Amino acid sequence: MVASSGKPTPIKKSQLISELAESLTISKKDANIFLEKFVDLAYKETKKNGAFVIPGLGKLVLRKTKKRKGRNPATGQEIEIPAKTVVKFSVSKLCKEAIVPSKK
Repeated sequence: MVASSGKPTPIKKSQLISELAESLTISKKDANIFLEKFVDLAYKETKKNGAFVIPGLGKLVLRKTKKRKGRNPATGQEIEIPAKTVVKFSVSKLCKEAIVPSKK
């Protein structure tokens, strides 16, 4: 969706639930339960296995970053950024092609 200001506006949770309920011919309550359980499963499996694949959409992945040097933008002083674990989402090739087809 694109608002009149030209900026994209993501679909709201209530709109997503309504769309799911309508397309699956289930109640909005059941669609909401499905969505919450799906998200919980994605969190749990990513934490447990380091990755969660959503076929046709992409993959949630845990990645470890190394410690590195950086700069404080206010003072220019060199600082050490500690190593940490981050969550990344990689979009699948199928998803990319469905949204922005290649120009081959």
